[in-house]
Amino acid sequence: MAQGRNLFAELKRRNVLRAGVLYAGAVWALSQGISQLGPSVGAPDWVTRWFLIASAIGFPFWIAFAWFFEFTPSGLKRESEIDPSDSIAHHTGRKLNYWIFGVMALAIVLLLTNQFVLHRGVNEVAATPAITAPPNSIAVLPFTNESSDKQQDYFADGIAEDLLNLLTRVQTLRVAARTSSFAFRGKGLGIAEIAAKLHVANVLEGSVRKAGNEVRVSAQLVRTSDGYQIWSQSYDRQLTDIFAIQDGIAADVVKQLKVKLLGAAPTVRQTNPKAYVLYLQARQLGRQYTADAFKSSDALYRQALAIDPRYVQAWVGLARNFSNEAGIGVLSNAQGLRQGREATEKALAIDPDDASAQAQLGFLAMMQNDLPGAARYFARALALDPSDLSVLYNSASLLQTLGRLPPAIAIDEYVVARDPVSPNTLQNLGINYLYAGRYDEAIAKFHTLLSLSPGFGGAHYEIGVALLLKGDAAGGLAQMQQEKTEVWRMIGLPLAYCALGRKANADAAFAALIANYAKDAPYNIATDYAYCGEAAPAFAWLDKAVAYQDPGLSEIVANPLFDKIRHDPRWLPFLRKLGYAPEQLAKIKFSVTLPGAVDAGSDAASAAVEASATAATPAPAPSTTAATQQPSSAAQKQSVIPGHRRLHRR
Repeated sequence: MAQGRNLFAELKRRNVLRAGVLYAGAVWALSQGISQLGPSVGAPDWVTRWFLIASAIGFPFWIAFAWFFEFTPSGLKRESEIDPSDSIAHHTGRKLNYWIFGVMALAIVLLLTNQFVLHRGVNEVAATPAITAPPNSIAVLPFTNESSDKQQDYFADGIAEDLLNLLTRVQTLRVAARTSSFAFRGKGLGIAEIAAKLHVANVLEGSVRKAGNEVRVSAQLVRTSDGYQIWSQSYDRQLTDIFAIQDGIAADVVKQLKVKLLGAAPTVRQTNPKAYVLYLQARQLGRQYTADAFKSSDALYRQALAIDPRYVQAWVGLARNFSNEAGIGVLSNAQGLRQGREATEKALAIDPDDASAQAQLGFLAMMQNDLPGAARYFARALALDPSDLSVLYNSASLLQTLGRLPPAIAIDEYVVARDPVSPNTLQNLGINYLYAGRYDEAIAKFHTLLSLSPGFGGAHYEIGVALLLKGDAAGGLAQMQQEKTEVWRMIGLPLAYCALGRKANADAAFAALIANYAKDAPYNIATDYAYCGEAAPAFAWLDKAVAYQDPGLSEIVANPLFDKIRHDPRWLPFLRKLGYAPEQLAKIKFSVTLPGAVDAGSDAASAAVEASATAATPAPAPSTTAATQQPSSAAQKQSVIPGHRRLHRR
């Protein structure tokens, strides 16, 4: 006991206890300050956590320092070297008391500020404009595969996707797009968090178990505000009843949400169940955008069509594959467009009112510079299904081609609001911001895209172009050098070197680009020469782009990189040859009325269209395969046009 008292007295005499209290108070005060100031400077949440861990590790060293050392009038000395009569530990202790009182007072002030000022003031104000999800909004999450065969994932995903497509046909329902709904798979997020990021009030989730011809589908509808399960149901059926199951789930969801239907409840188009399973496999493979995946997907589509030759969606899927295979060089451009058109026409011969087939013809027409034809097909597709996001997405690209950027932006913002974590939709919106001279908004959009998909090909290039057009040549070069996709990096470097006046570097970059991509990117080479003010080679490469049927020509009217040669006497004749002269484009009547919005075919429409979800901060999603393959080919998700400098691989 005496030894304990002696130890305590010695700790007190050496000011070790005071030093410990001061250390703890300082750590508390600093952690309060870091947690308050960190968000304002963009510091991540883990900074405070690691500060506390480091402080805990440092505490024993601080205590040891206080035990072994003492401050004296002649400096810091080891305690064992100090004569007791020379010690000023008592005087130092009084100073430490003042420091302790000061630090504790500061910590209390910070705590009260955080509690009563920030939490009840700034944070409440910041939360005020938060988006409230409409009660008729819903996201369909990917269904869980509970089959013993994990290769059946495609079947569970296909069931969920077709349910999503079915619900989309209810015009009074707002359904989050598949790309965004499926992006949170494996992220470990709760339903409430996913719903907040997608801005929906309800979530449909479920599971599928398939064993031979036996299928069990379970589904539940959850209200995200309180996690309450509105409805749930399990279906044990034969595979032949799969379409009845989908119809039943869709009808129950609509009933539970009390949505007023515009006409009869939608029903799924039925086919042979074996053909349906093959179709789901083919659709999933086709989204991988590789030569081998397309080969397998084509074969599966053909097997499905051998079972049911009148399976419209299989014909449309095959047509999309052909277009996309041309985009990545598996087929020539001419062959891909020809085979794509043949497959689409077979679909329309079976069902002339299929919106996806009409939209596919519009896509093919636009790739062949038949703008009046594209306008007719897209108008027909929108009349058949005005809420189809892929048709709207393509329609925005057509409006961009026509040089009508405000309505194109209005549509893209509408699509992004419903598909907020899709890299492709963000890319199109960013490009149209760039073309409209809204450079800062374009840069912000591409940074969001990169946060979702860091490897997305062309994103750094787009930021670089925006910086060049803003006059920041050095920043533009830095972005071009960061571009991970070789072709986009090679396309971007001549632009940056020209802006910097480094002619020798620009000439070398042009030589490398032409040596590697003369037949793949003649349009892009022309844009580079035009930006550099070299009109003669620019027009020469534009002629090559026509000869090679480069789809990038569809952007020539809106692309600001051509501004330096627009007054050249060769410019208007070239546009007339393409059918893109102002008087030719003015004759093409095409407008889009967004669901619940005004006509988006005129320049005044953009202000009236629902705001985009740019304020949202969606969680990162896996990178899109297509983005790292050929970012600007005509082949992107389901044959939708990516809309910028379309590098068309042969």
